[in-house]
Amino acid sequence: MPDPLFENGNSRLVAETLPGDNAAAVTVSELSGRLKRMVEGEFGHVKLRGEISGFKRAASGHVYLCLKDEKAVIDGVMWRGVANTVPFAPQDGLEVVATGKLTTYPGRSKYQIVIDRMELAGEGALMALFEKLKAKLGAEGLFATERKKRLPFLPRTIGVVTSPTGAVIRDILHRLEDRCPTHVVVWPVKVQGDGAAEEVARAVRGFDAMPVDGPVRRPDLLIVARGGGSIEDLWAFNEEVVVRAIADCSIPVISAVGHETDTSLSDHAADLRAPTPTAAAELAVPVVAELRNLLSTMALRTERCARRYHERGRERLDALVRVMPKRDALLGPQRQRADEAARALGLALERRLTVARRDLDRASGALRPAMLAHRLTAARDRLAAAGRLLEAAHPEKPLQRGYAWVENRVGGQVVATADAARAAGALKLHFRDGAVDARVERGGGKTYDPAKAEQPKLL
Repeated sequence: MPDPLFENGNSRLVAETLPGDNAAAVTVSELSGRLKRMVEGEFGHVKLRGEISGFKRAASGHVYLCLKDEKAVIDGVMWRGVANTVPFAPQDGLEVVATGKLTTYPGRSKYQIVIDRMELAGEGALMALFEKLKAKLGAEGLFATERKKRLPFLPRTIGVVTSPTGAVIRDILHRLEDRCPTHVVVWPVKVQGDGAAEEVARAVRGFDAMPVDGPVRRPDLLIVARGGGSIEDLWAFNEEVVVRAIADCSIPVISAVGHETDTSLSDHAADLRAPTPTAAAELAVPVVAELRNLLSTMALRTERCARRYHERGRERLDALVRVMPKRDALLGPQRQRADEAARALGLALERRLTVARRDLDRASGALRPAMLAHRLTAARDRLAAAGRLLEAAHPEKPLQRGYAWVENRVGGQVVATADAARAAGALKLHFRDGAVDARVERGGGKTYDPAKAEQPKLL
């Protein structure tokens, strides 16, 4: 009979080691560890090709994603140090080749690839990324025509962002020297490989941040240049950081990346695209010899125009002179009126002199000695009368007749009424031979109101 502790003859309520059973139970962690060692031992290094899906960058900088094809999917992780070295911006939909080691993640019973390197799966994937970036940045308006700035006609200083050792900088300098010698400031950068895009963007922003009155003159024009190469070689100039730096630059920028058939996103963001670095130098400055010839031609044309204008003006002046009246005909009446006015002025002066002499004779007759003495005596009499009147009006004159002059002892105001005297209390009485102090005994009478008090009058 089946053991009652078994259900359906297979399971038991309590696990026990049966006779002949040499397979001991293992923990989940032990099994996960065995699987991890087996997977990592069998697949220590793999290279997978697939499409990125579910791309996420954590706050720690680590990247989590899936690689898939039409039949399967595998999880992947890329630690921060590796993610920062990827030469492009991974995103969903890109087909890539990921190199790394296969491992398991016991926490979820999943296997995954730890990616050590990631590359685009051929030029087709690279072009797909190019078109995707172009559409994204174009939608933001970075390539809009209205953003383009006009290049200066004759820049005094040109900034060049390129490799300091390649043929590009030599071609630019030689071409500028041949056409129009100009001051050039070179900002050396890497033009391909890890960190190239960041260096180019930093150089563009560095030129843009230079002060106008700094020790190094701020460029009037920038040239971002690189020689030809494959799309992988030119990829730094398709990076978003470079495109945004060029689009945001307040200095006009010429992009000269690659050969004539090469096109980069930097070309779209720049204010002008040059097919080659040498062509960029040609577009940056005019030819001095041609400019001098043009100036000479314009000077001759200006001189001829001025001479022709002068000749035509002389002809018009001569024509006007012929039809204008003569000077004597114009000034004859005025001259005649001037002569008549001169004669009338002479007669008027003679008459005025005669009248003045008659007035002088009449006035001199009145200046006889007897007349002068009489007027002097009358003036003395008037002066004496005024003196007597002044002496009689003197304020101290009444004191000679026994009157007194009363004033407030405190403020010195003249007291003219009894009310004012009672209100003051302390008085000073001025007599002809001096002054004495007095005090008023208070009694009946009106209350003194200074505002209504009668103002003192001179005696």
